[in-house]
Amino acid sequence: MATQQYKAWSVVIMSTLAFTVCFMIWMMFAVIGIPIKETLGLNETQFGILVATPVLTGSLIRLPLGMWTDKFGGRIVFTVLMLSTVIPIWLISYATEFWHFLVVGLFVGVAGGSFTVGIAYCARWFPKHQQGTAMGIFGAGNTGAAVTKLVAPIIVVGYGWTMVPKVYAVLMLVMAIVFWFFTFSDPSHKVGKSVTVREQLAALKDPKVWRYSQYYSIVFGGYVALALWMTKYYVGEYGFDLKTAAFLAAAFSIPGGVLRAIGGYFSDKFGAHTVTWWVLWVSLVCLFFLSYPQTSFTIQTVNGSASFSLGLSATVFTIIMFTLGIVFAIGKASVFKYISDDYPDNIGVVSGVVGLAGGLGGFLMPIMFGALLDLTGIRTSAFMLMFGVVWVSLMWMYFTEVRPVHADLHEKSLTTNL
Repeated sequence: MATQQYKAWSVVIMSTLAFTVCFMIWMMFAVIGIPIKETLGLNETQFGILVATPVLTGSLIRLPLGMWTDKFGGRIVFTVLMLSTVIPIWLISYATEFWHFLVVGLFVGVAGGSFTVGIAYCARWFPKHQQGTAMGIFGAGNTGAAVTKLVAPIIVVGYGWTMVPKVYAVLMLVMAIVFWFFTFSDPSHKVGKSVTVREQLAALKDPKVWRYSQYYSIVFGGYVALALWMTKYYVGEYGFDLKTAAFLAAAFSIPGGVLRAIGGYFSDKFGAHTVTWWVLWVSLVCLFFLSYPQTSFTIQTVNGSASFSLGLSATVFTIIMFTLGIVFAIGKASVFKYISDDYPDNIGVVSGVVGLAGGLGGFLMPIMFGALLDLTGIRTSAFMLMFGVVWVSLMWMYFTEVRPVHADLHEKSLTTNL
């Protein structure tokens, strides 16, 4: 008979693999969307809507999936979720009109809801002091975005973009079967039948939940948005072909997934607040440099005209994006450490709310990226938008977490001196 420890780690490993596959599929349009855009003659805003549509469903469904996970257990919910997406994924290859892709994309997007299921499923198998690490390991499934950028272009070049959904549909079916046979259920992890939906949703009244949602809208929502947008950005800004652009875009996606486990470890060791505070500051600095557009200007000197150019080369841009991917990975784990610390008995619902907010960020931002690009013609306007979102998050954290702590310490100091 399998030991509790074996079951726990088997659940984490299989959930991570399943989440990786789900995230590959969730990010599929980041690659196949480029040839689809050319075929259909879409503008930038329409392209943003195309790549973001699956993210919408995957975001909205996170709250009910979190509730169902608390009620029925992660094993059954995760398996049914994966099986429900197999046919829609396959049907993408037969779409020919813009609205076809949007409708099918909504059903495929259900795969993105797997995060809320897995995070609650994995966390309950571990004691509180290890939950950050366990959730961080599971969250490494975000690497699926990078896997898609490495695998999908090869399929597109060799067999055409329509082969990608077919391969991914078969992969999802196989993963669902393997997941079911190598995971376990524990009745003690489910909430009691006496717990009502109203009681589960009571967390929505807690202002901390909305604050954590704001943090997650940038570290996860921003990650999803950039993972969807970066391949096209490299093609447009630096003139790379699809394979090279996707490969370079993976430099952001890989650390954004793999290093989430390290973020969980740091959060267990130093606390969610400290880690998240530094994540937001480093993100702000990275986005400041990324926001500066390619600029050429001429000045008049005593010796005549002198021309200068300012802007990030592809190499420097990729290095900064790699750094941003690292801090986003750590931040995704630290935000969920807040949740496991503050809501140990309601992880599914709260993670569903926070995950929904993060997913909506990932849905709205690509559309806003496209709209801003159509409006201004400046590609770096995407980073300008994200800079503003991070600044709002920092201010919110300062006035609700940092400042009150400093005030308490000052008050205690005065009391001690008296």
